[in-house]
Amino acid sequence: MKDLKHLYYFERLLEDADNDLVRQARQQGRKCIGSICYQIPEVLMELEGVFPVRLRAPRTGSIEMGTYYMTSLLCEYSRALLERAIEGGYQFLDCLIAPDGCTMINRCVENMELLKTMSGEGFFYKYLEVPMKADDNGLALYVSECRRKVLEPLAEKFGADISDAALRKAVEQHNRLCRVITEIGNFRKEKNPRITGYEFHILCMATYVCPKDMLLDKLEETLEEIKERKPDEKSPFRARVALVGSEIDDVDMVKLVEDSGALVVADRFCLGSLPGREEISLNDSEDVLTQICRHYMMASMCPRQMNMEKVNRRKAYVNEIAGEYGADGIIFEQMKFCDPWAYERMTGTHILREEYGYPVLSIDRPYAVGNSGQIRTRVQAFVESIEIKKLQGGDR
Repeated sequence: MKDLKHLYYFERLLEDADNDLVRQARQQGRKCIGSICYQIPEVLMELEGVFPVRLRAPRTGSIEMGTYYMTSLLCEYSRALLERAIEGGYQFLDCLIAPDGCTMINRCVENMELLKTMSGEGFFYKYLEVPMKADDNGLALYVSECRRKVLEPLAEKFGADISDAALRKAVEQHNRLCRVITEIGNFRKEKNPRITGYEFHILCMATYVCPKDMLLDKLEETLEEIKERKPDEKSPFRARVALVGSEIDDVDMVKLVEDSGALVVADRFCLGSLPGREEISLNDSEDVLTQICRHYMMASMCPRQMNMEKVNRRKAYVNEIAGEYGADGIIFEQMKFCDPWAYERMTGTHILREEYGYPVLSIDRPYAVGNSGQIRTRVQAFVESIEIKKLQGGDR
């Protein structure tokens, strides 16, 4: 296929946490709000004068200092973030808002604060308690925490307008971007898609780490380009897979899977679009903050939420998107030492294979995959097993 006009531009934005658009926005006087997890509703940080950036540590090398403070038994994502903070890689942030999503993220951010890694004047941290159950009590807690530890500090410290009208405007702008990303992602449903999983991952991930309004023109132009794009007559891929699991901000992970012959057609992982880039619906009869929090709480597919309705729903959701996007199999990944996703991967692999009938490859991986020969070999073998099953007349 012909290369996308702006793909290199988007790839460049992902090379550094403090990318060109972040710097441009800060030069305009806008405040940069760091966040670490889906559990912090990003639309609340998209008010006028502020913008959110999901933290990541691109081009990670040694994480010796992060490991020194956090031990080698905690996930590499949290250690890589701490390492980058110690190096001074997040000085562009004006504050950092973190949830108690897991103990590892808690320890990471607490160490950032204790080690005084952020030297900006007026810099502050906020820690949110987020619900472990998606119910009325959980929603009440979520709304209270988001009001006290997100909205009110943004108003007090940065003068942000946190009225219902301002929140509605933020949701409207957020939804505009989500519509574009969703429409681009829908092309992956085609029998011979005109966009690869790697290309889509680049576009989608950029929306988490840059001011969204600065991306929209190029995203909309890319959408129109894709509409006219002609796929290769014969697909270079031998199987279609849904990539499911924990945080993936390393673009090499999706590239490795696709270089091994498996087209990634669905992205159910943190920093993906399923969920994460769906529109937020608002009514006129309820407080806007409550509606926003309910959306994030109910849409979340994070193992942080442990009520049985959510536990069962996560597996059913993977089954639904795998069917909708025509996946032949599922790759269930988990970052090494990530406790919540370790349990989810174990149960999810069994249920998706035994109850829903999918071929499933279950892997744990480092934060920075690079060109892992071991993972490449396993994905290649998985693709071959799917091909053999097809030849034998299997259902999937």
